[in-house]
Amino acid sequence: MFQAPDYTETVSVRLSEVLADIGVDERIVLKRRRTCLLNELMNNSVFQLQDRKYTTYYLGSQSEGTTTLGLESDTDCLICKNNFNIVQDWSGWQPGVHNLLMIQDDTVSPGYCLLQRLRDDAPLPHNDVPNEHFTGRILVSNTIMSESLRANYLRSGGVHNGPAFTQLGQPGIAEVDYVPAFPCKTWPLQARQWLNQQGVGQWPSDDIKRYCSNTGCFVVGVGSKQSENEEIEWRISTSLAERCLMFNLNITQIRCYVLMKMLLKTYIKSHYEGTISSFMCKTVLFKLIANTQSSFWRENNLLVCLSFCLFVLYTSTLIENCPHFIIPGNNLMAGHIAYESKPHILEILQNIINSEGTALLGIECDDLGES
Repeated sequence: MFQAPDYTETVSVRLSEVLADIGVDERIVLKRRRTCLLNELMNNSVFQLQDRKYTTYYLGSQSEGTTTLGLESDTDCLICKNNFNIVQDWSGWQPGVHNLLMIQDDTVSPGYCLLQRLRDDAPLPHNDVPNEHFTGRILVSNTIMSESLRANYLRSGGVHNGPAFTQLGQPGIAEVDYVPAFPCKTWPLQARQWLNQQGVGQWPSDDIKRYCSNTGCFVVGVGSKQSENEEIEWRISTSLAERCLMFNLNITQIRCYVLMKMLLKTYIKSHYEGTISSFMCKTVLFKLIANTQSSFWRENNLLVCLSFCLFVLYTSTLIENCPHFIIPGNNLMAGHIAYESKPHILEILQNIINSEGTALLGIECDDLGES
């Protein structure tokens, strides 16, 4: 299946040239990243001058430079409330802020946690909180974040979308998803094992993992769809570490990811929205990079790289298991693919793989199929 025919190198090189023409090259990728990071810096400077206890982070495709005009990717903006301190053990308690203890045990879905309110004057549980957001006077409901920001964003024309508030886009202006989150300065316990794992590709390097571990994590107000405690679970986000991983990809790996998103938009999203996400494609890419030699990811091998990624995505869909790259216990596909949709999605992926690249001709995004 993966014995590359003679034309594969020629097609790969031509495909790389086409992607470069529509903006997926080193120069434009870096320009997109610098633009988003500059916006991030300016926003946070304004918050500091106004003495507001927020920090914003621009994440996702726009900040990574892994998008095109035709993909119409939205902008993901994480809004971090700095007057809260999320701790994983009692030693992290700090005076002068609202302290919440992360509870990660067998009762919580992998990749999620519960938050227990602590006292402000001592590292002890808070046992008397007369508020509907605190369950049993101990655990914090994950609706507390969205409700505190709901009025501001809905007043400005936004819509509530899961844990995010979406500012609808206008012609030439992308939609912005504002996601409120709490900061945690320490690396999540559920991701500790990842720091010691190393695949045949020797990626990520120890230096990258060391940097990732110093970024800490966030908790976002959304629970697992498979959980009986969905309203009090909080998702653990390692989005800054994931942004670092994306910044360390080469241009062939970035192009492979962009092609996966284009295929997803063309053949699957239009019929089965909410099943396979671009984040799942990113996770598949990470997994494959970690388990292949770096020499595999070269410009004249792009078509083969794409085929391997699609095959891993097909296998993940078949077994309905796409483990989070950093917290592998978290199955990203759990509850996302309906029983009646699965055979059709598998058939579409199989047809794309078997097409040996001709499925790319059907991509209307950025007129790639006509190039």
